[in-house]
Amino acid sequence: MTNTTIEAPMTGVERETLAITGMNCAACARRVEKAVGRLSGIREANVNFATEKLAVAYDSGVVSGEAIREAVEKAGFGVAAKTGTTEATLPIGGMSCAACAARIEKLLGRMQGVSGASVNFASEKAKFSYDRGEIRLSEIREAIEKAGFRVLDAETASAADADRIRKEAEIRALWNRFSIAALFALPLLYLAMAPMVWWLPFPVPKYLDPMQYPLHFALAQIFLALPILYVGKRFYSVGFRALFAGSPNMDSLIAVGTSAAVIWSLYETWRITRGDLAAVEGLYFESAGVIIALILLGKSLEAVSKGRTSEAIKKLMGLAPKTAIVVRGGAESEIPIEEVEAGDVLRVRPGEKIPVDGVVLDGSTAIDESMLTGESMPVDKKPGDRIFAATLNKYGGITFEATKVGRETALAQIIKLVEDAQSSKAPIAKLADVVSGVFVPIVCLVAVGAATAWYLHTRDIQFALTIFISVLIIACPCALGLATPTAIMVGTGKGAENGILIKSGEALETARKIQVVVLDKTGTITEGKPAVTDILPVSGMTESALLAAAAALEKGSEHPLGEAIVRRAEAEGVAIEAVAGFAAIPGRGVEATLANRTTLIGNGRLMTERGVDIVPLDKDAERLAGEGKTAMYVAVDGKPAGLIGVADVVKKSSADAVAAMRRLGLEVAMLTGDNPRTAAAIAKQVGIDSVFAEVMPQDKSGAVRKLQQSGKIVAMVGDGINDAPALAQSDVGIAIGSGADVAMESADIVLMHSDLMDVPSAVQLSRATIGNVKENLFWAFIYNTMGIPVAAGALHLFGGPLLNPMLAAAAMSLSSVSVLTNALRLRHFRPHKS
Repeated sequence: MTNTTIEAPMTGVERETLAITGMNCAACARRVEKAVGRLSGIREANVNFATEKLAVAYDSGVVSGEAIREAVEKAGFGVAAKTGTTEATLPIGGMSCAACAARIEKLLGRMQGVSGASVNFASEKAKFSYDRGEIRLSEIREAIEKAGFRVLDAETASAADADRIRKEAEIRALWNRFSIAALFALPLLYLAMAPMVWWLPFPVPKYLDPMQYPLHFALAQIFLALPILYVGKRFYSVGFRALFAGSPNMDSLIAVGTSAAVIWSLYETWRITRGDLAAVEGLYFESAGVIIALILLGKSLEAVSKGRTSEAIKKLMGLAPKTAIVVRGGAESEIPIEEVEAGDVLRVRPGEKIPVDGVVLDGSTAIDESMLTGESMPVDKKPGDRIFAATLNKYGGITFEATKVGRETALAQIIKLVEDAQSSKAPIAKLADVVSGVFVPIVCLVAVGAATAWYLHTRDIQFALTIFISVLIIACPCALGLATPTAIMVGTGKGAENGILIKSGEALETARKIQVVVLDKTGTITEGKPAVTDILPVSGMTESALLAAAAALEKGSEHPLGEAIVRRAEAEGVAIEAVAGFAAIPGRGVEATLANRTTLIGNGRLMTERGVDIVPLDKDAERLAGEGKTAMYVAVDGKPAGLIGVADVVKKSSADAVAAMRRLGLEVAMLTGDNPRTAAAIAKQVGIDSVFAEVMPQDKSGAVRKLQQSGKIVAMVGDGINDAPALAQSDVGIAIGSGADVAMESADIVLMHSDLMDVPSAVQLSRATIGNVKENLFWAFIYNTMGIPVAAGALHLFGGPLLNPMLAAAAMSLSSVSVLTNALRLRHFRPHKS
């Protein structure tokens, strides 16, 4: 199909995007939309809850930007300042469950000057923006620490070694605590159970027999329980602090449940000292001890699994060398990579990795850039060429000037992109976030309600206590909290390993819903490096004269077709004269004065608009178009001078990629400024049926919008600056890694390998990841919806068994580990290339 429609902009209408603070859910976003939409003069108001942005179109003659801000504030929200805002990511220590993450999010959300707070329990990082004019980062750190958590150093925590050492230390500490707990929990459990199980091989000593020496029996259990309670002290310090602060978490459930068991057992011990021998049957020290030991085991396994979810980041970080050789005053010295500054002159020997981004000053070599581009062949480098950190110098020694260091390097930007994606939240996480926020208080109410009901029914305080402890211990908000972020972390990390950089959880989720993929032709389907194939002058004009005229005009153009003509002229040694009055006409061509003659080069539309009769050239133009070549008309002083045929070679993988997309059930369309015949020829080569031809740069986003208006979820794939609006307009913008920075900035997904086969791979990865998230959420919800009623005695009510609190603790620990284990299955994801 051909699309040439240009939408006229609304007169007097201004568009503005405002960052909104204080939104906690999708309902908040709708509230902001309604508050702004009620104002006179508002044409359109859309709030994106995920990005916390309000996009508003309004008649500036009727309503002002200040009035819009006031409406937002009256609705109970804030508008972030446009200047002075800084993004920060802080590693947080001391979080034990999703409720902790939610608590920190709320804390940050309430702070003046802080916006967009997102705390990821799986990666243990808090991401937010703050206004330097209103609040200092040190104040934010202090507030988090006052809430009972540890803020780790952001600089060192982002380094691979420091992060690895910290994680390993945490895991070691957890295993040590579990080992101590298990060392005492096993004899404690044996001591408590042995009198009831006569066949055990090692009978309890007579002086600990509960019937003859009940006080000895109770005191021995206290002696064995105390070390376990000590190594589990963090559950109590954090749990009760959160409980008293009105934000109970998983630690609170453990603390209350085990404290109830211990306090009741101490009361029973006191009764024993008073001579009440029957009280020996009411001791629950073993329940408290074994519960803590099992939960420490679960936490240890969880920490190990969580560490594996960020392996992709560790691999990327590990690519960079640790040191660099700097040349100062003619002398070489080896310094840590952190000390390299922009402007330093560095030397790299054959076989060494490039330490930072830079420009070659001296020497020539071939560099393996496969970690960035996926291209296995080394790239030749000479003085003036750019080189990138972590790429491998294969052959010659070179000296280069450092241009980007630290967080400015291409590798660091990729790492930051992946970290940001892993810290973001997918829309599918909203339900889990809502449930996690109210889960613990509800569980507490259920535990109290169930225990009270059973006590009133049975008048048995021990039975009611068992119910109370079991309900508190079996509930697991962690499984819900980990269900989405762990899968997102592994999925985005796996994408990075395959050269697919996914910028956010929202992009990852939306990619699975894509129905139509729109491919820009130049540089996406084709190599983007066209070559001149035909030079067809009119009678009286020579080929060299036609080529010279065309090259003179295109010398000032940045269009790939123009560059191809200039390259051909230079290769043939044709003299390229200077022109005057150069003017690029978007979507049509170029006009200039050459040797005092008005000269044009461009498409048929340009010639028709300028009154040039191109009928004599139509036959040749049609033939070129039928061969998939672009026919560029040349006219001098209003008369046709000839045609130049230029063809852009189709990438080898394009046809396979289109076929792979179709196998996934995707429609594929092509977007190009070429005439319909040329566009159709290229589309036929790669197997595309739907074509938007003669689309001017400013109309590309309109073509995408047209598809969206038909109810389709649209992905746009492009690489040029003029693709940026279309990439931003699409539901999922996908940029080719070799393209312009602006295109990559506008995109949601960046394909570092510049291979179209990565488009279907990205869709497959999205489907696999979100499928994994749904599995995790399903099992987390099923576990809690079934486990809590069982713990509350639902089965016992109908003559079934009563859940032992120790079994509840084991089930709770396994639920988190199972969710993490399921997420880690994504590490084995392999895109289907055929």
